[in-house]
Amino acid sequence: MNLKRAIRVWQRNATVYKKLYRSSLTLNFFEPMFYLLALGYGLGGFIREINGMSYIDFIAPGIVMSSGMFAACYECTYGTYVRMFYQKTFDAILATPINFNELVLGELLWGATKSLIYGTIIVFVISFFGVVQSFYIAFILPIIAICGLIFASLSLIATAIVPGIDSFNYFYTLILTPLFLFSGIFFPLDGMPEIVVKISNINPLLHLVNISRAFCYGQVSHILIYDLAIILLYGIIFVPLPFILLKKRYVL
Repeated sequence: MNLKRAIRVWQRNATVYKKLYRSSLTLNFFEPMFYLLALGYGLGGFIREINGMSYIDFIAPGIVMSSGMFAACYECTYGTYVRMFYQKTFDAILATPINFNELVLGELLWGATKSLIYGTIIVFVISFFGVVQSFYIAFILPIIAICGLIFASLSLIATAIVPGIDSFNYFYTLILTPLFLFSGIFFPLDGMPEIVVKISNINPLLHLVNISRAFCYGQVSHILIYDLAIILLYGIIFVPLPFILLKKRYVL
């Protein structure tokens, strides 16, 4: 696998994105903003402090990671599917010296990049709201990129197995929505039934949210090593699978 060729695939996607980024940024910017305003200030007005912080302070770090998750997922489900089957972009790329593995790597890198772009934007937004209280926030950027890589991989796996583009509804409803809701973004999971807590602990977004919250408030401790180890493990598990499954799907 030639990394330089994979970067050319990334560059192709970035070049297309430059023509569409205004509308894309607008959509991905306002949704997290609505969460912060409606829940952080609206619902937060009826909620007492959670873990010693206001409700908007509690949810804001999680919104950073969920924005990165959804950015990578949108790009590597609908975006990749359209490039593969409707626009025939994959056919055109594979007519060049770029091989399939390099193509998939380029898609993964681009998904991680989209995650980093939108996650970073939300970091600036929550900084504007006065949520960020530590210089450790600078270290959140590589974590957002890892978040993007994990969920880009998961999304490409979904792209490889769905029978049609309409079937992505199942992926978003049955997989992403539970991951989003039971990730500790909107409420602590400690008060949930034990079985829910145990299942939630295998949620990669939960561990990403824990790291994000710690970096926002400077609450960095050895406990984060566990969260970091979990997300790295998910990366090791998920990243190789799209290379196998997408190639099988594309050949079929």
